[in-house]
Amino acid sequence: MVVQVQPPWKMYFDGAVHRGGAGGNIVFVTFQGVVLPYSFMLTQLCSNNVAEYQALILEHEMAVDMRQFQLQVFGDSQLVIYQLLGSYEVKKPKLRPYNYYAKNLMGWVDGVTIQHVPRKENKKADALASLASSLTLPDQAQVTIYQKWVVLLPNMGESKENEVEHLVVAYESKKEDW
Repeated sequence: MVVQVQPPWKMYFDGAVHRGGAGGNIVFVTFQGVVLPYSFMLTQLCSNNVAEYQALILEHEMAVDMRQFQLQVFGDSQLVIYQLLGSYEVKKPKLRPYNYYAKNLMGWVDGVTIQHVPRKENKKADALASLASSLTLPDQAQVTIYQKWVVLLPNMGESKENEVEHLVVAYESKKEDW
């Protein structure tokens, strides 16, 4: 029996903070070229870097739910990408739990690569990031929008080897048909 391995999906993520709130944005591109855009209105105000981590974490959770274990991940946040790759130290205590959990999630996905891209190469996710302030998105007929927030447990900053816990609580509060 020959097992055929499918090429990885590409995934672009972006986080944005506006005066009115924060959002996380994800664009999956299947190996057949189908584009699946998602936008999340984060239920709490946060920094741009936390919004970027939120988007990345939500992306990985969605990939696991969709049983997509081969991913090429692209993001325009140099800080977040290089912290995940271990090139940059996570100096801010508020970012440590997000970094820890994102790394754990990446370990659950068999074949994940992560790469920094310039903002101009992250246009679809960037357009979704602008959705919160301007409800116009060129070339996209439908966008799924949810309200979410990744809730980290108090012990997230502590490193525990070989321990698997359910570390995220997310809820869908309201779905709107745009």
